Amino acid sequence: MQWTRRQFVTALLCAAAMQRAVAAPPASEQKLIDQLLHDVGQMRDMVFIRNGTEYSALEAESHLRDKMDYFKDDIHTADDFIRLCATRSEMSGIPYRVRDGHGQIHEAAVFLKARLDQLRATAQR
Repeated sequence: MQWTRRQFVTALLCAAAMQRAVAAPPASEQKLIDQLLHDVGQMRDMVFIRNGTEYSALEAESHLRDKMDYFKDDIHTADDFIRLCATRSEMSGIPYRVRDGHGQIHEAAVFLKARLDQLRATAQR
């Protein structure tokens, strides 16, 4: 059987759509990821430190969303999101950090994992 160009393109688009559907996190995990991103953007007294440069909460949220889009096929859980998007710079390998409102510096992944644990505990009540 020989495919027409239209059939071939249609098959490719269908295969890509099915892969995206399979790769998407379950709704419950996507809700947690969305909540984490929202929380980061709302932390006005937090400073996000990436490669030695400080960024605002809104800039941090935007950067994490960009990374999430890049790694979307590999993110199946909120833990995957933290591991792939909020742990370290892909360019330098330097861990991301946050400075909270009290001046304490934390690794961003540890900070977000603690928040994720809170969200999960609240959801189980």
